[in-house]
Amino acid sequence: MFRRMILAACLLVAAAGGVSAQSKTETAIFAGGCFWCTEADFDKVPGVISTTSGYTGGTVANPTYHQVSSGSTGHAEAVKVVYDPAKVTYAKLLDVYWRSIDPLVKDRQFCDAGEQYRTAIFYLDDAQKALAEETKKTVEAKFAPKPVYTQIVKAGAFYDAEDYHQDYHIKNEARYKFYRWNCGRDQRLEQLWGKEQS
Repeated sequence: MFRRMILAACLLVAAAGGVSAQSKTETAIFAGGCFWCTEADFDKVPGVISTTSGYTGGTVANPTYHQVSSGSTGHAEAVKVVYDPAKVTYAKLLDVYWRSIDPLVKDRQFCDAGEQYRTAIFYLDDAQKALAEETKKTVEAKFAPKPVYTQIVKAGAFYDAEDYHQDYHIKNEARYKFYRWNCGRDQRLEQLWGKEQS
């Protein structure tokens, strides 16, 4: 009986330790043009727990895709990335982000044009802001004298996109691949950044 109580107590302590370790997550928000593509790019990163397509940076509360795509809300298509900082750093996520966008164009990405497709890093604290600004300077140096249009903005409200946009690259794989190829996204990224490193 006593041994059983000790075992139960040990299991409770172990379980409590596991919960606290597993609950340690952090969040990052990036706008990189089409959120289907941005979500797909971050889903491949080890240590990323979840990605959510949505809208942020504008003035309209609870916007619909129709409203955002009209360009009248000020929102950008963006992705909220929840990650395990023990497995992937914010600096690594920034590296993935820069290599997944064309920072040299204003208010567009690939075949999508309009303010809603602008590139932006929405920081959640001073540490994220400092890292984002540091990496932007590196990108500016790489492409100088061309201007880098990617914004670094304090994060505000993030509104989840409609369910049919979530995991679009998984639920509609053929359509997604055709869209991405037709937009020339990967071709342009290779021009800018070189071949993707495996």
